[in-house]
Amino acid sequence: MPRLTDSPTALLPPALEDCAVQVFANGSLTARADTVAAETPVALVFNGVSHAVMMATPADLEDFALGFALSEGLIDSRADCYGIELRCDGAASGGDLEAPAVEVHLDIASRCFARLKERRRSLAGRTGCGVCGIDSLQALDLLPEAVPQPAWLQALDGRAVLAAFDGLAALQPLNRAAGSLHAAGWALPDGRLTDVLEDVGRHNALDKLLGRLAAAGRLGEPGFAVMSSRASYELARKCARLGVPALATISAPTALAIRIATQAGMRLWGLCRGPRAVLYAGAAGSDAGW
Repeated sequence: MPRLTDSPTALLPPALEDCAVQVFANGSLTARADTVAAETPVALVFNGVSHAVMMATPADLEDFALGFALSEGLIDSRADCYGIELRCDGAASGGDLEAPAVEVHLDIASRCFARLKERRRSLAGRTGCGVCGIDSLQALDLLPEAVPQPAWLQALDGRAVLAAFDGLAALQPLNRAAGSLHAAGWALPDGRLTDVLEDVGRHNALDKLLGRLAAAGRLGEPGFAVMSSRASYELARKCARLGVPALATISAPTALAIRIATQAGMRLWGLCRGPRAVLYAGAAGSDAGW
């Protein structure tokens, strides 16, 4: 498996920043120090050509870049990425504000790069971005691949889903400090969490998780994704593209997310707030709504 290029992670901007706030409570105003999440422009550069600029939390960026490349279909497998390098070369200027900026350079297979250039789109990602930046309705990709149907999936029930959410908060140190980050977690079929990645953007958090799994060769292992967000169509689409057979979110899904999950053969849970979870797509059973 190709090795990632050593990257100067120590030079990354901090994921959390301090700020002074005033808190109104019980009829009085009190000054105190607080912690907030950083949003950093992250340019994803493929074979020297900038493809996208995303606003992201500057942590786990190698995972983010690999997951983005895979979940957006820019590369076909982990083997198509020969190396990843982080470059922190100054600030991005935008009006009166300047923010530390990071470039993530990916060296990808020439076959994938040629395809990327053919359908290249310029997209400026925001924290809650969806399809912003595509140049036409024809560029929408709403036809999901069919996901595998492993034997363990039939035994996956609401108990395991809720068990994963019960353990999610304890594995979110950045959100515990700042209160504004999403989490994407990987849970085993019994609900035990093995990985949790955080970002100010829900799509970014999922890409970080998928990239972490791909880098370790674990994308095909038994398990499902859980997220501290709603299930938008993009999240279902990314999971389907990488063969993740089940997704559970703390808030409700959109109608399009349900349709994509249904077409892909995914199980999609939403409103996973114990003691109840709702199964919106997938094989119905006694645990369809808790």
